[in-house]
Amino acid sequence: MKTLILVRHGKSSWEYNVSDRDRPLMERGIKDVNKVAKEFLSNSIPIDAAYSSPANRALHTAMIFLRAINFPFTKFELSNELYDFSGEDVYRFIKGLNNDKDTVVIFGHNEAFTHIANSLGNMYIDNVPTSGLVQLKFDTNDWSAVTKGITAQTLFPKQL
Repeated sequence: MKTLILVRHGKSSWEYNVSDRDRPLMERGIKDVNKVAKEFLSNSIPIDAAYSSPANRALHTAMIFLRAINFPFTKFELSNELYDFSGEDVYRFIKGLNNDKDTVVIFGHNEAFTHIANSLGNMYIDNVPTSGLVQLKFDTNDWSAVTKGITAQTLFPKQL
């Protein structure tokens, strides 16, 4: 059994004259990520590895979320493949995960995450919101064999 947890970056700011990769989180984004992380922590799901897009807003979201759930940063890595908006690179990343990791959390972007949640889950999600979490489970022990799974959980800030 493989479990993938998608966490879309928190609400980001457009008020600074910086590149897309450098856009920071807004205060609301920080609060929402904390809310989702605290709710997730109550589920006691052990995570084997965490990966994030290198974009500032995704990396900052990952740091807040992982700190809130007491995740060891030695099991955290950045991946340029997660700085993707279509979902193709994210899908390739998922298929290439090491099979010694059963539960993985990734931090990234839309439209990629909504596309992945709908392609690989069994529940239609119109839009994974900022700071939104979608947990997908797959009945396989091989990441390269991941196809349609089940949407085990969604945690969206407006629901909390």
